[in-house]
Amino acid sequence: MLHEHAIQCVHDPLLMMLSYLVSVLGSFTALQLAIAIPAARGLMQRWSAITYAGAAMGGGAIWAMHFIAMLACQMDLQVSYDLAITAASAVIGIASCMAGLAIASAGVFSWGKLVLAGLFMGLGVTGMHYTGMAAMLMPANTHYDMTIVAASALIAVVASIVALWLAFNLRGRWQMLGSALVMGLAVCGMHYTGMQAATFIPNGSQAEQFGLSGANLGMGIFAVTSVLLVAVLSTSLIRQRQRNLVQI
Repeated sequence: MLHEHAIQCVHDPLLMMLSYLVSVLGSFTALQLAIAIPAARGLMQRWSAITYAGAAMGGGAIWAMHFIAMLACQMDLQVSYDLAITAASAVIGIASCMAGLAIASAGVFSWGKLVLAGLFMGLGVTGMHYTGMAAMLMPANTHYDMTIVAASALIAVVASIVALWLAFNLRGRWQMLGSALVMGLAVCGMHYTGMQAATFIPNGSQAEQFGLSGANLGMGIFAVTSVLLVAVLSTSLIRQRQRNLVQI
């Protein structure tokens, strides 16, 4: 039975909105970059395309969304985030998306391969989320409702399967934009479901914690991530236009 003083976080609406926007931008960028994967000539070009698309999806659409949303969590406790564990969660998110793209794009398309890739990627995203949760430095212990944890993992797997299918089946810009809007909702849904699974119980610790914190940090991450994603997206669109002109 949980302690009577157990608390849950209340989310800052502005940072919640920013987390959704960066997820949409990251999803759109990843879908645009994924066009280069099946068109790649040679192993090096293929892995380059997978790396860029995986970084946009795992780093922008998923991890940046996750960390901004974590900073949106407001509690009557001083909370900061361990830098090393936070960085590890980013690596897990990017690596799992790269692996999912690599599996799904290898050889001839099949639904079995897509599901396997989505399972791998979804569980990786789930691992990213709960690793990020473990980075929380605060005078409290975290308890999880495992039923809701399982639900968040299921959402992550389903969202990953959909994302991978979209990555290799959509080409129109308006289709990509609509898909990115939906993907943003799915990614946010996984995150906030995972947060709902957590209850924080103060433990009376008085040790001073040093780490990343602050709403301004969330807005800073949004700004930096958005600039990077827009730069990568713009470069991708220019290169695609140049390739189309050469083909004409």
